[in-house]
Parts: sequence; C-alpha cells; structure tokens
Amino acid sequence: MLLQATPETALNSNALLGAGIGMGLAIIGAGLGIGRIGGQAVEAIARQPEASADIRGAMILTAALVEGATLAALVFALLFKLA
Repeated sequence: MLLQATPETALNSNALLGAGIGMGLAIIGAGLGIGRIGGQAVEAIARQPEASADIRGAMILTAALVEGATLAALVFALLFKLA
C-alpha cells in the first residue's frame, strides 16, 4: 500500500486530517464557550434573581451565536474535506 502512494494520495490524506482537526477544535471550542455562558448566567441569576428573565434571554442569544459560528466552522471543514 505504501509503495502505491502518490503525491495526490498524500495531499488528500493531509486534507482529511486537517478537516478532522478543524471539526474537533470547533466542537471543543463550542462546548467550552457554551459551558462558560451557562455557568456565568447561573452565577448572575444567583446574584440578581429579579433580573433572571433578562439574563436568560441574553444567555440564549449568546449561545445561539456560538452555535452559529460552530456550525459555520463545521460546514467549512466539510467543504474542505470534500473539495
């Protein structure tokens, strides 16, 4: 198998490796970001329970923005993999 490898095969395997690493980093970043958002929102609600509706709305909006960026990163990685 190694004797049959061509430069195109090596380039394709590097592209697949890069796409996999990119997808993994995007998922890890999203998980950490949403975890921080949720944790900080819980702390803020514990400090000011009367502002829980505003905090919850801001938390949901911010989490949606993080998810959107993650989805875009995954789409770009898949396009990179398939190209």
